[in-house]
Amino acid sequence: MSDWLQEQLILEWPNVWAARNWIVPACLLGGAVFLLVLWAYRSIEAPLWLKVCCATCKSLAIVLLATMLVEPMRSESKPVPGANLFAVVADRSQSLQIADHGEDHTRAEKLKQQLDRSQPWQVRLGQEFDVRRYEFDQQLVPVGDFQEYAAEGNASALVSALSSVAERYAERPIAGILLLTDGNATDFAETEIDWSSYPPIFPVMLGKEDTPGDIGVQRVTASQTNFEAAPVTVTAEIEGKGFAGQSVVAELLDEKGELLQTQTVTDIRDDQAFSVRFQVKPDQRGVLFYQVRAYAQSQKGLFTDASKSTESTLLNNSRMVMVNRGQGPYNVLYVSGRPNWEFKFLNRSLAEDIEVELHGLIRIAKKEPKFQFREKDSNANRIFTNTDDEGKEQVEQYDEAVLLRVGKLEEGELSGGFPKSADELFEYHAIILDDLEADFFTQQQKSLVQQFVSMRGGGLLMLGGMESFTEGEYHRSPIGELLPIYLSSVKSPPQQQEFALSLTREGLLEPWVRVRTTQEEERQRLIEMPKLRTLNSVGALKPGASELLSVRTEQGETRPALVTQRFGKGRTAALLVGDLWRWKLHQASPDNEDLEKAWRQTIRWLVGDVPQRVRVEAIRQQDDPNHPLQIAVEVNDENFKPLDNATVSIEVTTPDDETLTLTAEPKDAVSGQYAASYVPRTPGAYRAKVTARNPDGSEIQQSETGWVSEPAGDEFYTLKPNRDFLETIARESGGEMVSLSGLDTFVRSLANRDIPVVEPKIHSVWHTWAVFLLAVGLLVAEWGLRRWKGLA
Repeated sequence: MSDWLQEQLILEWPNVWAARNWIVPACLLGGAVFLLVLWAYRSIEAPLWLKVCCATCKSLAIVLLATMLVEPMRSESKPVPGANLFAVVADRSQSLQIADHGEDHTRAEKLKQQLDRSQPWQVRLGQEFDVRRYEFDQQLVPVGDFQEYAAEGNASALVSALSSVAERYAERPIAGILLLTDGNATDFAETEIDWSSYPPIFPVMLGKEDTPGDIGVQRVTASQTNFEAAPVTVTAEIEGKGFAGQSVVAELLDEKGELLQTQTVTDIRDDQAFSVRFQVKPDQRGVLFYQVRAYAQSQKGLFTDASKSTESTLLNNSRMVMVNRGQGPYNVLYVSGRPNWEFKFLNRSLAEDIEVELHGLIRIAKKEPKFQFREKDSNANRIFTNTDDEGKEQVEQYDEAVLLRVGKLEEGELSGGFPKSADELFEYHAIILDDLEADFFTQQQKSLVQQFVSMRGGGLLMLGGMESFTEGEYHRSPIGELLPIYLSSVKSPPQQQEFALSLTREGLLEPWVRVRTTQEEERQRLIEMPKLRTLNSVGALKPGASELLSVRTEQGETRPALVTQRFGKGRTAALLVGDLWRWKLHQASPDNEDLEKAWRQTIRWLVGDVPQRVRVEAIRQQDDPNHPLQIAVEVNDENFKPLDNATVSIEVTTPDDETLTLTAEPKDAVSGQYAASYVPRTPGAYRAKVTARNPDGSEIQQSETGWVSEPAGDEFYTLKPNRDFLETIARESGGEMVSLSGLDTFVRSLANRDIPVVEPKIHSVWHTWAVFLLAVGLLVAEWGLRRWKGLA
């Protein structure tokens, strides 16, 4: 018996007996006839197998006919025609334009054939259900039919589409959702989705897992370091299929499309991602964009002539990344107890860095006790004696230190010496204290420095010297609390012996501490470096501090030379060496720039994470392409406390060079935070210039950010259908996977599934042609066997 006939018998199996009073007569009659058949065949001279076969066929036919006396009937529930909804949701994203391996038609073309309303499965579905048809790419769109279907969308908001259908018919009887897609959702988040709350979903997976040849740039990231040789590292993750054993060329281009660097990766493997890294030093400030593109070396020139390409698509061969170099200029305040060589080389090093401005206070004379000058008529410090400035009020008095102000200072800047208020000190991003005792500062200034690091988020670097650390009496001051090392209460002069610097294990992991590219080059540099002679003695490292440089004394003792740590919102560092300038004066080659490079990298690290008064960030809260991008702005006052009632305007420049202005509103009732929403519709690079103003209208600061919109790159992230995702949806929602060729069978089986609105339907089994055919077939078979063997 065929499987099809078995299925029909199962569907028609009786579950209701209308004439139960005929059960006993039917059993008696059937039993009597059965015994009569057995007696008749027993008396016939024939082979045993033949008699058994004939008797069995006739007995089954008699039992089937006797059963009809009880009127077997089939009672079942059938969907009420038109009472139940059924949604057909078709993916129209451009990823369906891919033609699978060995196929002449694309996935979209094969799907469009099945979407024709004249297809049998659509006709039958329309007879039993109220069919609602939808298409989706970036958003869900209802359609009357799929006559105008075209796979041209640049995104696959699959999750959003299913959620919209489920929410729309949450209070109505919906039998299920037929989802026709490749399963590659561009809005799929990592958060768990409760698919059990959705109607049964029946995914139809489009495409084969054996995808055609393609090279795709899956992800591009950029990171900035204080390592001067490569302040920006662009990393691209690339995957190829169909080019195993070949070479792939990766190119880095700037925003204007000019080629910056090229790398070649040989002998790639199918479906195995590999990474390429580019290191570049931008010569511009502000928001910059870089592009990474990849192609098979054998198909050079395919970006200008697509006919040279054998890939499935070129839309995923490139991606862009944004780099924000617009945080500077950074202001660094250098305060020294005396003129020294250290400042000379530090100032010379930073003169080449356009993003760092060094402002200095160098003490050239200490304050002197007042009683020493009772006989004098002038209150000016003795250094101004017999000069034209002696009578001026702005000169330092005899009981004040004489300070030399250096750097590109504005009028009146640092005229009163070290800042005495937060709004004056907080204009700086970092402070460097060099060979200066704690008594130089007032108690208020010491507390102000601590607030500068912990609250403002600034950086503090103390250099070694005769009046630094323990020798400077910092161990019981707020500034000493900032340092990453404990200061012993016992004074000991700086060590006067030769020693060499060495990198610790943690130091090797910090790019800003290294000067050379490789570990071996760095080791050789330290060997050739001139010996140093001054080292401050301190106590143990504080918890959480990191020792990056160390020295080994002549007695074989290892001591820290450079220690760092986080403190509040900022960071602090202690460079315990007091004569780093020897590195430059006593080096073999006068053209060696190692010291200058080390200083620039150290200062960049010191100011790298210092917050600005206006901070801006572009945040895409979800992967959903329809979800607006949020431009979040944080505004602080002069004391770096959240500022309310600020006015924040955002000027967005689109890839088409169109400009529009947004107004940021207070965000979630959080003090000092503002936000505006924007949905990028055009692929490409976006810039946003944020201007924050005080409540009185005065400008606080301008800041920039940017972002990249690449829906095609996300759409073609992978060409392989996401079977696992679709199977998860089907299993957890109560549906099942359906093949494109099996839509007819699936629609026929819907009537036997759990449908919201059904009606009972009872019919007689005897009136079905399958049962009648079985009974007649059994009798004909028995008669045929007898005729064949001559028993008739």
